[in-house]
Amino acid sequence: MVLAAGALAPDFTLSDQFGAEVALSELLLDGPVALVFVPFAFSRICTAEFAELSASQGLFAEHSVRLIGVTVDSVWTLRAWAEHEGFEFPILSDFWPHGAVSRAYGAFVERTGAASRASVLIGRDGLVAASFESPVGEARPLADYGDALRALAAE
Repeated sequence: MVLAAGALAPDFTLSDQFGAEVALSELLLDGPVALVFVPFAFSRICTAEFAELSASQGLFAEHSVRLIGVTVDSVWTLRAWAEHEGFEFPILSDFWPHGAVSRAYGAFVERTGAASRASVLIGRDGLVAASFESPVGEARPLADYGDALRALAAE
């Protein structure tokens, strides 16, 4: 079960698609963060979701929220995927220890060895403001992000 609103978001440090280390605690210094977990790079639904989010970055910017993708794929896979698809937001590799951050957020599916389709919006204070998920084979509706961003703004 993905972390619920009010929970303290576990801090972490992961590498982005360029190999740069990214720490949640450092991201939060600049404002709220939306962590978007997806199962696998280059898969049809994950690619479509990230394409929609990439095209909708203005929605996140409007609320001063940083959009961050997370998947269990390697840094090299994420870089190739981001370059191929034109994704311009950071995508973090939860590759090793395999899925440790996804597990900490309640967003890991043991059966598949991949992250679930979970989204967690974290306020500047490090608390989860909103979270939601959908079944692995089903994309999250963009409207759910709007609801979560409004919940974050209401804090």
